[in-house]
Amino acid sequence: QVQLVESGGGLVQAGDSLRLSCAASGRTFSSYGMGWFRQAPGKEREFVAAISRSGGNTGYAISVKGRFTISRDTAKNTVYVQMNSLKPEDTAVYYCAASSLWVVPTTPEQYHTWGQGTQVTVSS
Repeated sequence: QVQLVESGGGLVQAGDSLRLSCAASGRTFSSYGMGWFRQAPGKEREFVAAISRSGGNTGYAISVKGRFTISRDTAKNTVYVQMNSLKPEDTAVYYCAASSLWVVPTTPEQYHTWGQGTQVTVSS
């Protein structure tokens, strides 16, 4: 079973950029669609972005489209999300997740493995 470890979170100011990384263990990374979700205090976990197994298809939440870019590097078993023009409302714990589905999964129920999360805080 794949294991996921996120990194790259931190405290930034509004308008800054961050790149989150999610390193996957195992040799079957290319078998999984990958996604990023986030959860702010008192709120439900929400979809941020996802990428298909091949990397050829991506999906984004409306709130981040045009600002965030998801990508994957099969050689490094890593998925990234580049976050630009960050806003205070982007503050949350960000989780990466793995799915065995062929589609680009956008709901938490479609993912079977989760990382531990990394905190992103955007100050105004």
